[in-house]
Amino acid sequence: MRRIARAERTHLKTSDVLNEFSKTLWYLRAIMLGLLLLFAALTAAMYYFGGPVETSDRSASPVGETIYYCAITALTIGYGDVVPTTPFGRLDALLLGLIGLLLTGLVIAAAVRAVQEAARISRHPH
Repeated sequence: MRRIARAERTHLKTSDVLNEFSKTLWYLRAIMLGLLLLFAALTAAMYYFGGPVETSDRSASPVGETIYYCAITALTIGYGDVVPTTPFGRLDALLLGLIGLLLTGLVIAAAVRAVQEAARISRHPH
């Protein structure tokens, strides 16, 4: 039976990883900017049409609390201290969560690509 050789360890330079990460984010800038603008539009729509309220006293949320709620929703944390009260607000919250997943996925994909490219560079220097 043939033995499988152990993979060689590759020592990555932090500067190579960060350089590749920033390059990848630069390539994705149009998509990231579009998602951030969509986030801003959905946040404004939530404030004006979503009916966000504080769960503690059912009072209308001020602008700062609405932005906080939208950011927490996009990050898929969802503490539940602010909730939308209209059907549009619930749909808006769903869309904010999807935008958060897309942004998170793009950043993670950029990080993975950065590590892969830095490993390739360290194995096969130009």
